[in-house]
Amino acid sequence: MTKAAIIGSGIGGIATAIRLAVKGYDVTVFEANASFGGKMHQFDLQGYRFDAGPSLFTLPHLVDELFTLAGRNPTDYFTYTRLDPITHYFWPDGSRLKAYADAEAFATEAERQLGVNAQDVRDVLAKSARLYKGTADTFLHKSLHRLDTYLSADVLKALGCLSDLGLTTTMHDANARLFDDPRFVQLLDRFATYNGSDPYQAPGTLNLIPHLEHNIGAFFPKGGIYSIASSLVKLAEELGVAFRYNERVERIITQNGRAAGIETSLGRYSAEVVVSNMDIVPTYRRLLPDQPAPEQTLQQPRSSSALIYYWGIAREYPELHLHNIFFSQDYKQEFEHIFRHKSISPDPTVYVNITSKMEKHDAPAGCENWFVMVNVPHHQGQDWEQLVGTTRQAVTDKLSRMLQSDLRQAIVCEQVLDPLLIERQTSSYAGALYGSSSNNRMAAFLRHPNFSSKLKGLYFCGGSVHPGGGIPLCLLSARIVGNLVPVVTSVNRSKHHA
Repeated sequence: MTKAAIIGSGIGGIATAIRLAVKGYDVTVFEANASFGGKMHQFDLQGYRFDAGPSLFTLPHLVDELFTLAGRNPTDYFTYTRLDPITHYFWPDGSRLKAYADAEAFATEAERQLGVNAQDVRDVLAKSARLYKGTADTFLHKSLHRLDTYLSADVLKALGCLSDLGLTTTMHDANARLFDDPRFVQLLDRFATYNGSDPYQAPGTLNLIPHLEHNIGAFFPKGGIYSIASSLVKLAEELGVAFRYNERVERIITQNGRAAGIETSLGRYSAEVVVSNMDIVPTYRRLLPDQPAPEQTLQQPRSSSALIYYWGIAREYPELHLHNIFFSQDYKQEFEHIFRHKSISPDPTVYVNITSKMEKHDAPAGCENWFVMVNVPHHQGQDWEQLVGTTRQAVTDKLSRMLQSDLRQAIVCEQVLDPLLIERQTSSYAGALYGSSSNNRMAAFLRHPNFSSKLKGLYFCGGSVHPGGGIPLCLLSARIVGNLVPVVTSVNRSKHHA
């Protein structure tokens, strides 16, 4: 059989493995860690279960389609529920807002709690939907680096949205022109963090992101986010995909202008197709040291990272839900700290994810598992030990004040993840969660393509290449690679549809 080697078992790598197996390839996935999932792994801490990385799940059909592609019923492997409400928002002035799944209910609640005009909320969500539907087929679902993308009818839809795309303004300025209330502007601006960017620099184009949550919906998979990776690995193994753990790839073998396999500490493996799910920077620097690297692409400004405190909480907070956002007083200052000062604001916005709200066994009875995240700069030589300590103090002070309860007394166990550990555990260059940032209008076109223009048979998937980071975009990168890799001829597909 024609062989394919995939480097890394993040969600993009797993999804690509499935797509290539369905196309008839003999697929092997090489993973440096002891298990699959990349950032999407889980761990237990003194009776509390945590999803270590991604916590928000949107566009679930991108997972479902992998099962249907293989002739399976998705619900035999993987189930999920639509969230309502999606997020609980808290502001320093004491105001609160439940973001309901239904757009009409959300608009009504925003008017009741914040005083914004409900029709303006409906209008901004409708515009977000229009922009997404008009541009996604061109800018997210296909390679931006192939001529045939621009010769398709989908380009006409995208051109029709051009005047509303916000390419000449920032995300924040576009939102501030629509709403006078700084709290609701802050709520809309926060969607820039979905790809590690700054709403005060990123183009208004990113205002299509709210459509994913507020029109399509946010979801919770049974078993937590980790169940996405585990169910897909089960499918991949049924399709004959082999996973080799604790086997770090050291080099991509090249011969006569094409990728010819990979080399690990345990041996050399030939392959007609090689797909790197590793961050694009270490892919070139470590695995392709003799090949000319696309320096302009590799030197793009990196996205933000995260500082995460995993806390076992020995009580319950009924006012909180699965997703909770505690905003800062000065959002602009917060992003200036991240992207200009390369530090952390003394008053950061805090995201609290509590999966025990949905899965009671994720925490002991009467307790909760808190995934507490602050957006921070990627690693550039900062003293993270010091920043972890000062930020912990700021976060516990803030949450105790806004919840009117001494949080420190409730924390019974803790684990911490900072940008240095993110880089060490997942090979994300400098701990940047999304590869390059989207802080300029051409960012989408400056991401590395999903294929090599220099080496035939070499492809790329995952959050550091087109179309970007986060679960949905990583799955779309796998779809793009799957469409680019040629079908193996005259293959008996019956084993894939058993």
